[in-house]
Amino acid sequence: MDHLEAIKQTFFQECEEQLAELESGLIAIEDGNHHPEIINAVFRAVHSIKGGAAAFGYDELVEFVHVFETTLDLLRSEALTPTPATTKILLHSSDVLSDLIRAIRNDTSWDADQVASAKASLDAVCAEPKQGKATADAASQNDASQINFEPVAISLDAIFGDNGDIAGPRANQFSVSFRPKPTLYARANEALRILREIKALGEASVSCDCSELPLLTELDAEGAYFSWTVRLETEASAADIEQIFDFVSADCDYSVNPGHPAETEKGLVEKTIEQEPPSPSLIEDHTEQPKLPEPKVATPDPTPPQGKQGFEQAPPQPVQETIRVDLDKIDRLVNLVGELVINQAVLSQRVSEAGLPRGSSVMIGLEELEQLTRDIQDSVMAIRAQPVKPIFQRMSRIVREVAAITKKSVRLVVDGEGTEVDKTVVERLTDPLTHMVRNAVDHGIEGPEERIAAGKPEEGTLRLSAMHRSGRIIIEVTDDGAGINRMRVREIAVRKGLISENAVLSDEETDALIFLPGFSTSQTASSISGRGVGMDVVKRAIQALGGRISISSRQGNGSTFSMSLPLTLAVLDGMVVNVAGQILVLPLTAVIETLQPRPQNIHLLSSGVRVIGNRSSFIPLIDVGMILSYRFQEIDPTTQVALLVESESGEKCALLVDAIQGQRQVVIKSLEANYGKVPGIAAATILGDGRVALIVDVDAVLSLSRGDYCQISEATIETV
Repeated sequence: MDHLEAIKQTFFQECEEQLAELESGLIAIEDGNHHPEIINAVFRAVHSIKGGAAAFGYDELVEFVHVFETTLDLLRSEALTPTPATTKILLHSSDVLSDLIRAIRNDTSWDADQVASAKASLDAVCAEPKQGKATADAASQNDASQINFEPVAISLDAIFGDNGDIAGPRANQFSVSFRPKPTLYARANEALRILREIKALGEASVSCDCSELPLLTELDAEGAYFSWTVRLETEASAADIEQIFDFVSADCDYSVNPGHPAETEKGLVEKTIEQEPPSPSLIEDHTEQPKLPEPKVATPDPTPPQGKQGFEQAPPQPVQETIRVDLDKIDRLVNLVGELVINQAVLSQRVSEAGLPRGSSVMIGLEELEQLTRDIQDSVMAIRAQPVKPIFQRMSRIVREVAAITKKSVRLVVDGEGTEVDKTVVERLTDPLTHMVRNAVDHGIEGPEERIAAGKPEEGTLRLSAMHRSGRIIIEVTDDGAGINRMRVREIAVRKGLISENAVLSDEETDALIFLPGFSTSQTASSISGRGVGMDVVKRAIQALGGRISISSRQGNGSTFSMSLPLTLAVLDGMVVNVAGQILVLPLTAVIETLQPRPQNIHLLSSGVRVIGNRSSFIPLIDVGMILSYRFQEIDPTTQVALLVESESGEKCALLVDAIQGQRQVVIKSLEANYGKVPGIAAATILGDGRVALIVDVDAVLSLSRGDYCQISEATIETV
């Protein structure tokens, strides 16, 4: 990859970040949050995309983004009110912009009609604020021959406004010189907006040098004759200021110097830049000769500065420095950490076999190495950890598109979007979550008429939530629709031959039928559903991640699809146990305590199930060796060790094992990818002596032991 191509890839990566910022801000505006900082963030995101697109010559992208930016500038200057209709157009334009950038990045064609339609909608929005002004000016333009051309004064007050008194000195002072080249304007950039971005960093005043402006007969309409000097007091650093010029650095000459110039040079027009540009006309009509405004003396203001609409300005946040690293390098580091964990386990076992006393220097050093290894592993995992916010943001577009196709009104609510999970899990979660969201809007939430008839609000609610629980991440998709019609689900399954007509199924087993390949409740195929591909794909994708999916539904009150996934696909803390001569690993997060069964605490129920009394409650006893078919006869539980575990649903039971070897950090290896899926087993690992140990899936073992574990095939459902 040559240098230019690498820069392009960086640009497109930054576009993804800006698009996420754009959609996040627009959703906040849609929810009624019109804080100036949110609107400014949305504007900056679009402006940054335009600057990069112009630098690489993506003219189609620049043309569309310029209209988008103009609309947001009207919103920022309060010339445009963010009504629901306007916000809907902006969100749709954001989707179109995302498609356009993706097409340019992948060098594929895009829907020109869709781009043109979105651009026309934005033009119509921009035209609204101008209608009132056009009406007011119509009378003065009836007879052009009566207009006298006279010189008028350009008021920088109308452009930048007047801050009035400055609230107090800032930590840093800079003098910023900025001279545009003609190419800056040719690439659809504006000096005015760059000056406003500088102002956003603190208190500033600007000086415009007009000394090189030629006579009118010598004026080049595409030339650049003005230069600017900005005196800035800010908490930001010089690097923050230079970052504003990133996308225009080749189209201008600029410098950022500490301190202020001692004196404003003769011939400069000097005015204070306002926090936000006002909406009035840029030119004031004066009958007298133009006069230079007198400089204003800044005096401290004891009251804190107020933003627009009465919001207090938030203090500047410290800039967090980041670097971009190829994912392959991080993956290689994760693999090396995994090998380090294995080698540390090998060393621990060999030292233990050598019989060295625990207080020896070798053992002390080994314990320090173990702690250091854990710290390194935690740090590496933190590098790969990402919040689920980006994937949740993608779902907002899916909801809008499907709701528009089905003519439904659906509101997306997001909880726990800051919950972090391994990057690999986030990437592989996109497709199954997309299927579930589309299914919830298409099948789960009723149409407006049905909801009103059922006494519900016309607008349906779809909730996405993420949380950490027992060392795993739980993601739930909840709708307030009609719930699962179990009678209809059963009829379809019987008609398609998926179950026998005489099959006796519980509610949970009936709900699980929707995960069968080929199952669909749609009568006709469409772009959304009805092709027999959907929830079975979701289940396989979740299982491939070492997770599971469950359904909770109430007729008329909606459904909840819950996905349980591991936080990472690399390392876990486990308890190593011996069962019938085999070494197994139980996730330590599922283990509550260990018990030594006593005869007086063990009871046999009439159904043949054994339970153990523990703290005034009775807990089922499960022989792991029997469940996993390591042995076929039960042994005396008093000769075994019971591990009290809790499933993700909160169910408790006691797992009987022969012995406990200890706690150990193990590296997760996919058993399904290297061998095949084994019931009751989640994955495998390599022990310190080189042997392979299986990692137990606690929830699956509980399901097997209850006797209601469903093995679903294409033709039948069998209860084990």
